Amino acid sequence: MFTHELDAARTYRAAAQAALAKRLETRKVDDEQRAAHGFAWVATTVAALESVAGWLERNGASNPVDALVARLAFAELGAQLTGGLAMGQNEMFRPADLDLTDAARALHAAFAALIEADHAAIRLELAQKLAEGQWPSESFHDADLDTIRDQYRRFTDSEILPHAHKWHLANELIPDATVQAMADLGTFGVCIPESYGGLGLNKLVMCLVTEELSRGWIGAGSLGTRSEIAGELISGGGTEEQKAYWLPKIASGEILPTAVFTEPDTGSDLGSLQTRARLVDGAWVIDGAKTWITHASRSDLMTLLARTLPDAKGYAGLSMLLVPKPRGSEADPFPAEGMTGSEIEVLGYRGMREYALQFDGMTAPEDALLGGEEGQGFKQLMRTFEGARIQTAARAVGVARRALELALDYALNRKQFGKAIVHFPRVSDKLAMSLVDFVVARELTYDAARAKDLGKRCDIEAGMAKLLAARVAWSNADSALQVHGGNGYALEYEISRVLCDARILNIFEGAAEIQAQVIARGLVGGRN
Repeated sequence: MFTHELDAARTYRAAAQAALAKRLETRKVDDEQRAAHGFAWVATTVAALESVAGWLERNGASNPVDALVARLAFAELGAQLTGGLAMGQNEMFRPADLDLTDAARALHAAFAALIEADHAAIRLELAQKLAEGQWPSESFHDADLDTIRDQYRRFTDSEILPHAHKWHLANELIPDATVQAMADLGTFGVCIPESYGGLGLNKLVMCLVTEELSRGWIGAGSLGTRSEIAGELISGGGTEEQKAYWLPKIASGEILPTAVFTEPDTGSDLGSLQTRARLVDGAWVIDGAKTWITHASRSDLMTLLARTLPDAKGYAGLSMLLVPKPRGSEADPFPAEGMTGSEIEVLGYRGMREYALQFDGMTAPEDALLGGEEGQGFKQLMRTFEGARIQTAARAVGVARRALELALDYALNRKQFGKAIVHFPRVSDKLAMSLVDFVVARELTYDAARAKDLGKRCDIEAGMAKLLAARVAWSNADSALQVHGGNGYALEYEISRVLCDARILNIFEGAAEIQAQVIARGLVGGRN
């Protein structure tokens, strides 16, 4: 099904890649950012179509909802490829931007039957099935994976959803009891090897766990991100002593880590980091400033990127340190000597809190150097970015689903002009297309996780999943708030929180523009 269209989309992607490569023979990538990032969106969109086609093939005809979703996905994404892809709210990439007008005409011809058809009846049918409780297939056709999803869905429904909005409005930390319950499920050790106390499972499991928790609240899904990053850093680059000491504690939830990378004036430019660490009398002495550090107070371990080789330029001077710290409290958030912090108040993404940190002579033991080798920090961190970005995509998928659930519930119960608003076409259209976008993002994310589990480099797949899923989370949240009308703008309604939470996904773990740059450079290369 859709074989002809998919082949045409791949041909179009190849034409776009060739056109960009030709431009980059004489120009720098940064001078051609619009074309490069547009190509990244083309490649991501075609990869999404491939993921939907694979999902449809795996599930067969067992669920009639699947075919409706796939048809709308191919029609809409095909129309976007030929007409214009949104790189932002007011930035459209069109075929002419890469001299692809003729290629776009050929692509449109292949998709013409889908693009030019009237899909109003299909959208209506899909919304009706959704209103009746019929959802697209989500089974992995693996009893263990499906059981894990069911377990985390029940946990989210009972332990997260009833409380999340209250926690958000009060800017409360996720309660210790809830954190412990998550730890008891194995949340913090999903990918940590069994020999070190973890579950020893793969990134696909990590995705479904993160998705289900984030459906309840992005804070709950994100709590495991810090453990995932720390676990992967230590598993991949730590000494045997570091693995044996830290990994079991992280897996059990005894140790809550935080990632301390970003600095006030660097953002994504990690090569310009200025925080210094020097070895003095058998201890690392740390000086500098970090910002946007999530869960900094209640954490017990900082994976901290610092410059330990001041004479080495750029990335070469960076090292990763495993810095233990005492857990803070409401009364004394930063009891460690030589470390202070101030909270950054944010619109959403609460439950762990964001901080700006200052280090003035804070010390860490000599064996805090990850792997015992200086100058490897950037490389060690880069090896974790694939998993972190796939997990961020999974967070976005969970947020996108919750937005749709809220829109559907409101549309079924809100009555205007004598009937539930779900029966109005502009409302049912939003529900149908939000469902389509959710499935597209979910399946692209799962495919990125599968690529990671094969053990191959997958920075491109991870970037694509994060790029698309973040946009879908935002568009679904925005559509859901529109369905709520004025009530959606009221703080008492959950969708107001979901909208705020969705917005951050396009920024952290690499902004959308960074993802597009990674994808374009990875597929085409080009001059710096």
